[in-house]
Amino acid sequence: MQSSKKMRITLIGMLASLSLVAAACGDDEETTDAAGDATSEATEAATEATESESESESESEMGSESESESESESEMGSESAGGGMTLEEGPVGPACASIPEEGEGSFSGMADDPAATAASNNPELSTLVTAVTEAGLVDTLNSEGPFTIFAPANSAFAKIPAADMSAVMADKETLTSILTLHVVQGEVLDGAALSEMDSVPTVNGEEITIAPAGGSLEVNGQAQVVCANVEVGNGVVHIIDSVMMPGA
Repeated sequence: MQSSKKMRITLIGMLASLSLVAAACGDDEETTDAAGDATSEATEAATEATESESESESESEMGSESESESESESEMGSESAGGGMTLEEGPVGPACASIPEEGEGSFSGMADDPAATAASNNPELSTLVTAVTEAGLVDTLNSEGPFTIFAPANSAFAKIPAADMSAVMADKETLTSILTLHVVQGEVLDGAALSEMDSVPTVNGEEITIAPAGGSLEVNGQAQVVCANVEVGNGVVHIIDSVMMPGA
């Protein structure tokens, strides 16, 4: 680019020199005027060419900036998309590592069975299965659905004092109220879908809140999803780290 500008400057200088020579050698004013006109026209042409090239450079730079901004926005969009959890991505979360790699209790094995049966094959959900059986909800959770289930892991039930846990297990109405607070009927909501929601209605009749929390999701302000997107035959299960209580 600098070389082109230098060539134009040299051209203008040569034209000017030729004009002076023509003026000096001419015998009348017409030669001088003609040389002057030629010089003027050449100068104007060179100036217009320079301005045109400068405008082209400016437009090119603006185009490059616009393209860079588009690329930046695209990258931000990709990061945003990658920050969400989708069912297609499969199970995600720290507690997923504790799920068996093979057998009926593995992720692939659970995908073949309805929710209650799938949970019964998973050693991390054995306490939940006991509670569901005591509440008489096995057939309900094995029905067509579809369901989105927030399933407390064994460690979640372990947080409840033993005496309180025994009392709840003996009270079918209370136990049913607690368990149905963990079930959304009629929708399969993966982590990505939940992350765009503020709350969801449950079979219990209450709504539970959904909020982002450290790259995961907090449910009803009482539990956090520790293994999302566990596919079952009639819906999806999200394993949580605490048992949610109605009216809290």
